[in-house]
Amino acid sequence: MIVWINGAFGSGKTQTAFELHRRIPNSYVYDPENVGFFIRKNIPSGLEKDDFQDFEMWREFNFSMLKYINDNYKGTIIVPMTVVNQKYFKDIVEKLRVDNIEVKHFVLWASKETLLKRLKSRAEGKDSWAAKQIDRCIEGLSKDLFKEHIHTDNLSIEEVVEKIASLANLELLPDNRGKIAKAWHRIIVKLKHIRG
Repeated sequence: MIVWINGAFGSGKTQTAFELHRRIPNSYVYDPENVGFFIRKNIPSGLEKDDFQDFEMWREFNFSMLKYINDNYKGTIIVPMTVVNQKYFKDIVEKLRVDNIEVKHFVLWASKETLLKRLKSRAEGKDSWAAKQIDRCIEGLSKDLFKEHIHTDNLSIEEVVEKIASLANLELLPDNRGKIAKAWHRIIVKLKHIRG
């Protein structure tokens, strides 16, 4: 099974993905952004695009990789990735479903105010690239294709994870960590995923 966690930038996709990974035995986090970084680093000047999702090869490669992993890995694949373009979503998620791969898709939904506050907590102001994408993300993800919204404004990461697990019929390991251990784990995940 693939669990795709979608949402605007600042919605908590990465934290949710790694918390799910920590609590789901035999799970793996696959990051489609890495393909985009590879394309950007290995393409001649003048061929680059503002958004690497606009490269058809980005969508083709991620579809192929997810299909390969799903066919050869007997566990849960967790994919934290914002995709708001309906065609691009169909090029990956719907195409996987056509190939009889089970993809559970969830949108972490939050108000613009909440998203801006969360971005600020990771040192991204209202003029950052991520903040400037919020309106586009909210508009795109409100379409019927992007079903199963989880309203996260007033939910903790633990509550979001439990909701996703319940909706996807996944069993979670118990979480016996204290507040300090949980906070430390969140900091480590945040530091590991700062994009330079």
